[in-house]
Amino acid sequence: MIEIRRQRTQHPEAKPKTEGLGFGRFLTDHVFIADHTAESGWTNARIVPKATENIDVAAGSVQYGLSLFEGLKAHRTSAGELRLFRPDAHARRMVEGSKRICMPAVDPELFLAAVKALVREEADWYPEVTGGALYVRPTLLATESFLGVRPSTKHMFNVMLSPVAHYYAKGENPLRLWAEKELVRAAPGGTGAIKTGGNYASSLLAAQRAQARGFDQVLWLDSHERRWLEEVGTMNLWVRIGDTAITPPLDGTILGGITRNSLLTMLREQGFKAEERRISLDEIAEADKRGDLLEIFGSGTAAVVSPVGELTWDGGSVKPKGGDLAKRLRKELEDLFAGRIEDKRGWMVPVP
Repeated sequence: MIEIRRQRTQHPEAKPKTEGLGFGRFLTDHVFIADHTAESGWTNARIVPKATENIDVAAGSVQYGLSLFEGLKAHRTSAGELRLFRPDAHARRMVEGSKRICMPAVDPELFLAAVKALVREEADWYPEVTGGALYVRPTLLATESFLGVRPSTKHMFNVMLSPVAHYYAKGENPLRLWAEKELVRAAPGGTGAIKTGGNYASSLLAAQRAQARGFDQVLWLDSHERRWLEEVGTMNLWVRIGDTAITPPLDGTILGGITRNSLLTMLREQGFKAEERRISLDEIAEADKRGDLLEIFGSGTAAVVSPVGELTWDGGSVKPKGGDLAKRLRKELEDLFAGRIEDKRGWMVPVP
């Protein structure tokens, strides 16, 4: 069992009001931290008041983007039990991501112990709002102070919590997406498949441009031909054409979403045809002309399942005819989170 030292804050903050809670605006009073060196491994696990520790401005995470993060949620059932959605899958994804940018792996046992301990500590921050949850942000970052391009020898693993409502201000109302043909998020051989901060920094300009045009998010295209759909800025993408749900394949340029994987399992268990394959703007436009483009939606920890009402690009635009697949998938997940249906797959992990 991992020993975790605790230091309670002497200045607890007032809990935010549920009205206008938004997503990620507030952090709870405490954070989990553990330190790593090559000689000692992971040591000094502790829960302390936030802002207790500072990062040097010359740290590898600051200077060279040596950081990696995860995002998962703790949900409260109607019986009052706190549970995590598939934390083991998030832990494994962080292990794989750390290899790509030469950082030490966070042992899944430490990952789960840290998340559980902090959720227990901050349980009274859980927001009583429709669609609410405690968003969990585990982060791995380089802390060694140096100027020189190389891996770091010192690292920190920390976990933060944020009480959240819906990710999008629109709630469950359909989003408008702009398919970006000029800028690129990721290319084959790059870091598009891991949750490193640089991927998100490079996405901001396109997101600003899209929002200035009146769109909610960017849909990224492939780096070579600018015609193959990849992922949306904050979620994986799904397209329903006729009786088939299609999501782009995990070819190294997009994130292997835990919610994406869950939807594939759910769809196939229900006998619904679900494909992982390349899909182009041309195919979507042709399906729209035939009247077969029924739904476009995104999936992700923050977004859950979010419908798309319009997809526009330089040279075309489509509006799905409509269907209930996205709505049904979201309801099943929300019922699972709330404990209204049985967890037959073992996806929900209690926080006793």
